[in-house]
Amino acid sequence: MNYRHAFHAGNAADVLKHVVLTAIIQRLRAKQSPFCVLDAHAGIGRYDLSADEARRTGEAEEGIAPLLAAPLAHPALTAYRDLVAAMNPQGGLRWYPGSPRIARALLRPQDRLLLVELHPDDHRALKAEFAGDPQVAVHRMDAYDALKAHLPPKERRGLVLIDPPFEAPDEFARMVAGIALAHRRFPTGVYALWYPIKERPAVWRFQEALAGTGIPKILTVEMTLHPEDTHLRLNGSGLAIVNPPWTLDDTLRDALPALHAALPHSGGGVRIDWLVPEGPPA
Repeated sequence: MNYRHAFHAGNAADVLKHVVLTAIIQRLRAKQSPFCVLDAHAGIGRYDLSADEARRTGEAEEGIAPLLAAPLAHPALTAYRDLVAAMNPQGGLRWYPGSPRIARALLRPQDRLLLVELHPDDHRALKAEFAGDPQVAVHRMDAYDALKAHLPPKERRGLVLIDPPFEAPDEFARMVAGIALAHRRFPTGVYALWYPIKERPAVWRFQEALAGTGIPKILTVEMTLHPEDTHLRLNGSGLAIVNPPWTLDDTLRDALPALHAALPHSGGGVRIDWLVPEGPPA
């Protein structure tokens, strides 16, 4: 499948990913020491939902649009929704913040953001979006090469977001190899690996390979919007989170059912499981 960001900005998969991203960075902010966020598939930073790409799919109408109108009480959901609202100071919903804009909004003066984008046009747009910002560095390179080049960060604390467009048929295998290398270089970092849920056996194989790396403390967070046997092009999405911050699993168990309820769906639900337990094996 082709998951180029501009065509899917603000859809249900983006909403899940960005709620989790916001929650992780808020946890990193709890300590005074600086942290670095490395976004390995950064896209263009923010998206115009009135542009042709977004209008062609209309996926934001089943993602961020109903969420903005829904009554939400959980802080993890309202914090994310506030970030989207801040991108639209005139009201309404024209602009949707991608992960670079969400991360930048949550940085403190001592923190840093590294953005990596290989597509030449997207890279130019990303450079322009953050031109003159001393806390943001933008690089044009392959995401998996960036894991070698930029890890460990000088801060020795931070988050790596791996969010591929899934244009390559072997993307799951590349993610597993990439996280194995990255974890060797930066074992204390938090890693969030986004994946689409289309064919469940492909997800099972990915998770089995991920567990087989020997990396400890891997949490999986998934949200589907339809029954598993519907065989739709995209039923939902998930994140595999390495070294999740303390109590993140509890926060998401409390918050995500309300997120699922606020989105159009015909079934599905939320699953939060330890792929590799946080503690030592029994």
